[in-house]
Amino acid sequence: MSELATLPTRKDEAWRYAAVEALAAAPLADWRTIAVAAGETFHECLTIGDSEVAEVRRLRVSVADGARCELFGVIAGAPYARIEVEVTLGKGAHFEMGGVTVGGRDTVREFVTRVVHAQPDGTSNQTVRSVHWGQGTGNFLGNIDVARDAQKTDAAQSFKGLLLEKGASVNAVPQLEIFADDVKCAHGATVGQMDETARFYMAARGLSPEASRRLLVQAFIGDAFVALNDDDTRERLMRMALDKLDRHL
Repeated sequence: MSELATLPTRKDEAWRYAAVEALAAAPLADWRTIAVAAGETFHECLTIGDSEVAEVRRLRVSVADGARCELFGVIAGAPYARIEVEVTLGKGAHFEMGGVTVGGRDTVREFVTRVVHAQPDGTSNQTVRSVHWGQGTGNFLGNIDVARDAQKTDAAQSFKGLLLEKGASVNAVPQLEIFADDVKCAHGATVGQMDETARFYMAARGLSPEASRRLLVQAFIGDAFVALNDDDTRERLMRMALDKLDRHL
């Protein structure tokens, strides 16, 4: 049986901006458990594409001492889509995540993370980019918890939202809970519109408005995949996100 026998509501902090009403038509997914052994590296790409029903993916990951976990994802489909990740880091472990949400109409797409630095010397980095239009919404809710013994923790979150049309929205809720005193934790969140100066510059050099916008969006979401070393995989994820934009142009 699922851990959540009853559906969540927006009173739950982690579901504050979710389209919880969409979950009535699709059962909440159970947690998938992943254990990364000491010194090992785990890598996975998570995508939600052209789906017409709500989709929720939930991962609970433990990263042992000196191990590394890398997750990259694109949410570009489903009326409501959510990728939720809980990560617990051992000593000297690292968690890397890059995520992109794109969409229009009245869709809601979100990444929700909780990273627990349980032991010393752990590092984590999360980069999420959201591009939305119409009445589309992109969300990032990210918790970083640093335990009392987790000295020398170095954790970072970066979220940026790009609104292509009036009516679209993005929401960012970064949260830090720190009990250690020798740590470095940083988070940043910005929301803006297309750089019209850059678009004018490109137009003056013969690029169409559609091509200009595509190039600017490509540069914007590319930040989420900087740490991805596989060029083919990076290209596939970029193409998935940009194809959604192309259908809107």
